[in-house]
Amino acid sequence: MTKKAKNFKKSKSGLYLSIGTTAFGAISVFKQARLAHNESDTLRLIDAAVSAAAIATGLAILYRELKRLGDDDVLLG
Repeated sequence: MTKKAKNFKKSKSGLYLSIGTTAFGAISVFKQARLAHNESDTLRLIDAAVSAAAIATGLAILYRELKRLGDDDVLLG
């Protein structure tokens, strides 16, 4: 059972799930940035920007892994 769970992370389904959950985290960062902007809280705004950069990097890495799997999806190219 644990072997299946470990292999799921490197499967197409696992990568799609990771992309979805990472993108879903962007909603939280967007709310944090909007709140920081409304309150003129520079430190929270910087934190939101760093978090957004981490999300973007994570999505790029997941996309690269998906391309390495040789996905034949037309949208991925």
